[in-house]
Amino acid sequence: MYLLGFAASYLLVKKQIREYAQSASFALPEKKESFILSQYQHLEGLAFYLVIGVVLGGRVGYVLFYNLSYFIQHPSEILATWHGGMSFHGGVIGALLAGFIYCRKFKQNFLLWADRFTVTAPIGLGLGRLGNFINGELFGRPADVPWAMIFPAGGPFPRHPSQIYEALLEGVLLFSILWPLRKKPWPAGRKTALFLIGYSACRVIVEFFREPDPQLGFVLAGWLTMGQLLSLCFALAGLILWVFTGISGTKVSI
Repeated sequence: MYLLGFAASYLLVKKQIREYAQSASFALPEKKESFILSQYQHLEGLAFYLVIGVVLGGRVGYVLFYNLSYFIQHPSEILATWHGGMSFHGGVIGALLAGFIYCRKFKQNFLLWADRFTVTAPIGLGLGRLGNFINGELFGRPADVPWAMIFPAGGPFPRHPSQIYEALLEGVLLFSILWPLRKKPWPAGRKTALFLIGYSACRVIVEFFREPDPQLGFVLAGWLTMGQLLSLCFALAGLILWVFTGISGTKVSI
C-alpha cells in the first residue's frame, strides 16, 4: 500500500507539472521542454527524500507518541518495523522536514512543492487504511450496527470497521476536495494548510469509532485519544499556515 500510494502521488505530481507547462507562456518551445525536464528531475529527487522522511518519521513518531516507555526498555525494537508500529502524524512531520531540506539545498519553493504533493496524499491515506483493514488491525470499538464485524485480534465482539470509515473520509472525501483545487491560484502553501485541517477533521471524527491504542487508552479527559490530540495540533498548524500564506503568500497557478 505504501508503494502504491507513492507511485500514485509521483504520477499525479508529474501531471500537475505538465498541466502548468501547458498553461504557462514560454518564449520558445525549448524553454518549455527545459522547464519540464528540470521539474521532473526535482520530482525524482524529492520523491526519494520523501520516502525516507515518511518511513523514518512514521517510525520515530510511533516510538515517541505511542509507546515510548516500551522502547526505552527495549531499544533494539526501535528498528524492528516488521513488528508494526507507524505513526501517520510522524510520517507527515518526517516528509515535511525531508522536503524542506531538499528544497533548501536545491533552492526550490518548498510550499509550492508541498502543495503539489499534499493534494495527492489522500490516495496513499486511503490505500493505507485498506491495508489496515486487510491486516485486521486498528479496528473500531464494539458496535451493534448491521455492518459491524468481528476482527480476529479484536475478541468475540462485533466492531466498527473504522479502517473503512477512515479510507472513505481521509482518502475518498479528502481527495475529492483537494484534487479539483490543484489549479486554483492560491498563495503557495494554502493547499497544504487545507490538507492539514481537512485530515485532522476526518481523523478526529473517526477516532470516536476507533478502538484506542491499548497501551495508551484515552490520554485526556477520559475521552480524547492520542490520534485526536495530535490531529488537533495539526489543525492548529494548518490554520496558522492558512493565515500566514494569506498575509505573505504569492499566488501561483499550480
